[in-house]
Amino acid sequence: MRKSFQAKTQLGIITSGSLSQGLVMRLDPNSSVEDLRVGRFVVVEGQSTRFFSMLTDVSLSATNARILIKPPEDDPFVRSVLHGSTTFGTVCVQPMLMLEKHDLEKNKKDLRPVKTIPAHFSPVYEANAQDFALVFGEEDESDPDNAYFNIGQPLNMDTPVCLDLNRFIERSNGIFGKSGTGKSFLTRIFLAGVIKRNLASVLVFDMHNEYGWQAMSENKSAPRVKGLKQLFGNQTIVFSLDAESSKARGLPDVHELYIGYDQIEIEDLDLLKQELALSEATLENAYIVKEKLGANWISTLLNMSGEEIEEFVEAGKGHATAIKTLQRRLNTVIQKTAYLRTRVNHNYIEEIVRYIQAGKNVVLEFGRQNNLLSYMLATNIITRRIHAEYVRQSEIYMANPEEITPPRKLMIVIEEAHKFLAPAVAKQTIFGIIAREMRKYFVTLLIVDQRPSGIDPEILSQIGTRVTALLNDDKDIDAVFTGVSGSQTLRTVLAQMDPKQQALVLGYAMPMPVVVRTRPFDAEFYKAMALGSRRDLQSQAGARNNGQTSKQKANVAAEELFGTIS
Repeated sequence: MRKSFQAKTQLGIITSGSLSQGLVMRLDPNSSVEDLRVGRFVVVEGQSTRFFSMLTDVSLSATNARILIKPPEDDPFVRSVLHGSTTFGTVCVQPMLMLEKHDLEKNKKDLRPVKTIPAHFSPVYEANAQDFALVFGEEDESDPDNAYFNIGQPLNMDTPVCLDLNRFIERSNGIFGKSGTGKSFLTRIFLAGVIKRNLASVLVFDMHNEYGWQAMSENKSAPRVKGLKQLFGNQTIVFSLDAESSKARGLPDVHELYIGYDQIEIEDLDLLKQELALSEATLENAYIVKEKLGANWISTLLNMSGEEIEEFVEAGKGHATAIKTLQRRLNTVIQKTAYLRTRVNHNYIEEIVRYIQAGKNVVLEFGRQNNLLSYMLATNIITRRIHAEYVRQSEIYMANPEEITPPRKLMIVIEEAHKFLAPAVAKQTIFGIIAREMRKYFVTLLIVDQRPSGIDPEILSQIGTRVTALLNDDKDIDAVFTGVSGSQTLRTVLAQMDPKQQALVLGYAMPMPVVVRTRPFDAEFYKAMALGSRRDLQSQAGARNNGQTSKQKANVAAEELFGTIS
């Protein structure tokens, strides 16, 4: 529904500027400089073009420098006389999009990149709800094709800012921010939107057990917040590498998951090279051992004595010291990862793929197995095998797209992403491969990280949408803006954000950068997600009934899929 018309407030007029450096606005005397915030969304009305813009800096100016050298005494009357005429505020305005007014009159939403600038003295207005809806779209629960999702509000208004979820799932995305800025809350909000609209399945590698059942909150009145299992019921399946821990935290219907020694590849050990202090020579000897001992090389090597290793070297190739080092490092892996087994008869990864292809969402909890080595090993092993299955299914589909259903779209969520995507390892890890593929095989990443500077710049350049909470380190800020035009002006905006519940959102799924106060993850949000999910599932269930008019049958089928919300 379109919002009712809202009168616009004029903030000032354009006095100078350029296409490359942005515009300068002289603040209207009736507007207070203290009310302005960098990141605010404004509209510049040119003669024939409307410019949708962002405030990037605020400063104080004067027509006469002597006033600044010898300020007036503390006299409110003198100050009021000078204000707006001799002393005034100036604001830097960065145009982001432009729209021809004749297109607007024809109700055409033909937003374009900025190629020109408005004339002198063009008025600048505070954006209203219609402007936000025009640029960012509107959420419409009644329209099954509407993929806009409310992610929060602008800094100065109560109107929603929406994200295009169809574009969001098309590419890999990133959520960044220093520790304590609420990255996990941001991630849950975005994942909830994808699940609610049933646009893709998500697979969350939940290092700190925050996404499955519930998580702790700093809000004393609501110390716990719901996870995806509580929000979406049977749409979410929780696997655990430490089922005892998951059950102790009250999580029902948890699925155990174990990994066999034979599922560990040398590429997985290469990823852990730094954590295990593995040299290149040790890894080279790992290839020799695997070639000689076969698929069960790890369990065989672990059981070999020093004398047997010496005999192995004498009978073939390799270096005894390097192989003994490899044996010790593998023992370290076994001791730190209780989910590893000599042999696993059940194919848990195949089970996860079946759930995903059935439209379910999967959270993999690590319980007490949440040390970095354990997290990196399991995440890499499972993702590599899932990706291989997706490649297989995608190739079958591409061979006959008219008759075969494409694989279910999948978004994989990883934390501590710089460990998987560092320049030294990104070209070998499965996550670097997925990030570069641009959804070629229906799989994308959502990377969550507090140190984006540790991620390979080539990977960062492939990130479609970036959601950035407060960052202080200059290297991290530079990394977030890798490949982004006009990043200098956005740096100022990012540096001035609040440390909680604010984020700068820019990239493929957003028409222009915008700072939002993110939606509270509270009872009102839970209700919106539950109603939306139930309505969507009822619609899908009704469609599967091939035109049957019985509303009751659709509701029953939806209930079977959805389950009961806690």
